Amino acid sequence: MCKRTVRLGIGLPLVLALLVHGFVDQTHECVARPAVPSTRTTPGGALGPAVRPAYDGIIGESPQMAEIFARIDKVAVGDVNVCIHGESGTGKELIARAIHYASPRRDRPLITLDCTTIPEGLMESHLFGHVRGAFTGATEHREGVFALAHTGSLFIDELGELSPRLQAKLLRVIQTREFSKVGGTKPIRTDIRLITATNKDLKAAVAQGTFREDLYYRVAVFMIKVPALRERPEDIPHLVDHFLRRFAGLYGKHITKVTPATLERMLTQPWPGNIRQLENFLEQAVVLAEGDTLTERDLFSGDFSSVAGPALSGLFEAGLPLSEVERRHILRTLHKALGNRTEAARLLQISVRCLQYKLKAYGRDVAATAGSDLGLVPSQQSLRG
Repeated sequence: MCKRTVRLGIGLPLVLALLVHGFVDQTHECVARPAVPSTRTTPGGALGPAVRPAYDGIIGESPQMAEIFARIDKVAVGDVNVCIHGESGTGKELIARAIHYASPRRDRPLITLDCTTIPEGLMESHLFGHVRGAFTGATEHREGVFALAHTGSLFIDELGELSPRLQAKLLRVIQTREFSKVGGTKPIRTDIRLITATNKDLKAAVAQGTFREDLYYRVAVFMIKVPALRERPEDIPHLVDHFLRRFAGLYGKHITKVTPATLERMLTQPWPGNIRQLENFLEQAVVLAEGDTLTERDLFSGDFSSVAGPALSGLFEAGLPLSEVERRHILRTLHKALGNRTEAARLLQISVRCLQYKLKAYGRDVAATAGSDLGLVPSQQSLRG
């Protein structure tokens, strides 16, 4: 959270105030590394006073974000189970990472399991691992996320998608701190800090009988509610600045600002896809834009709803050379992996050596562009199926 908080309404007065304070034409980002004081540059270029450090990748100066930073501060020091609730695209995983990297377990693994990406038949194996021969296709022993996260933190994303049968098994592990692999009989001790996230109302799910009440009270010892982007429009200028700098560097553009009319229109959008939609929206605009300033034509000339999801047709428009399509895809994947080349190579299904060769061939500092200068926490170990 930055010391100065913007508390202005939506409309032309807000845009004018943002222009005065340099949010449209000046680089003005509210991102700091944990436990490291930061300074900001005033519109005149002089360094301002040090501000309270926030958390890498989490951007915002609104009262709602100030409350989230305060709750992260309080919960990070212990081992209490945390449940993060919010709509899709609001940054729940960033908050989970912030909690882990501000905790005493920061030097231990952070393992992520996304319940929406793994088929029901394989979920138990991903959770607890399996022994060789446990089922058809189990040709070797495999560790599950509870074993991989031992002594660290386990982040289970979209917990509400877990089946009732696996909810019962998860509850038992939380209670006993023991589990057995699929097909195995030996109990295995686990020492993890559990962080979960959901876009569902788990209390309502309990009332409907689709989520276990006893599990709810085990995972939701400490709740963090993440506001939708439409509930904190004063943070949009900070997010726009952050994403503009990121994508301008990623795609070799020199775009540094948006016009006042464009920002005004962005402030009035409902953003049903939240920060993820805004991010995709700006990425597509940066790819297609000419000049150093984004205009309404750059951002709103196409179908606004088409950028609500991850697919960005503008990135791979017809007529691009295949080598350019590959380059863009590799850089986007490296960005998604927060600059972690090993993780990026895994996602691309190529060797790290092959990835390094391709990056070198591009002749630019893609490591910095894709990750290390984005104000993001160190990349976490991830298991997504």
